[in-house]
Amino acid sequence: MSEPDETPETDTAPAVERGEPRGGADDRRTGTRGRTLAVLLGLAALVLVADQLTKIWAESALVAGGAAEPLLGELVQLRLVYNPGAALSIASGMTWVLTLLSAVVVVIILVTARRVRTMSWAVALGMVLGGAVGNLLDRLFRDPGFPTGHVVDFIDYGPFVGNVADIAIVGAAVLITVLAFVGVGPEGRTDETDEEADA
Repeated sequence: MSEPDETPETDTAPAVERGEPRGGADDRRTGTRGRTLAVLLGLAALVLVADQLTKIWAESALVAGGAAEPLLGELVQLRLVYNPGAALSIASGMTWVLTLLSAVVVVIILVTARRVRTMSWAVALGMVLGGAVGNLLDRLFRDPGFPTGHVVDFIDYGPFVGNVADIAIVGAAVLITVLAFVGVGPEGRTDETDEEADA
């Protein structure tokens, strides 16, 4: 007569029946990434629309090569300029290179967007993405033609003339610098992500 099997039974009930949360941290991360991605893309679209609409307005209201019109006295003025280069008209003879660099920046941001978990980085990258696409569209579709189109600049600060896309990019650069200084990366605080990797 064989001995009864005294092997303890294992609890094979589903986690939901045992009262354990399903998904847990993974669900929270997915939800956070979904929200940050929505903020990033939404802000990028907002910057892009604002940039293109103000450029359309500038071309209809201002005359290229005409006298500057005061906006904030002589500190900030309105003056229509078609810029073949980067800021301060740097690399004016290499417009196609700037077009390529802008396209690369857009691709990098779109790839990075999938792992962004902090709203601050979502805002920063959204501003960069919207500004980069805004100026990229100028280089692709404005005169003198693809891919050497000139960017529409109309906000005259004195040393240089810019546009809404430039404002968004500069603002994002300042925000990214601050985030890097305080140790916040796209996936959260650097020390927190290191602890998760060691766990």
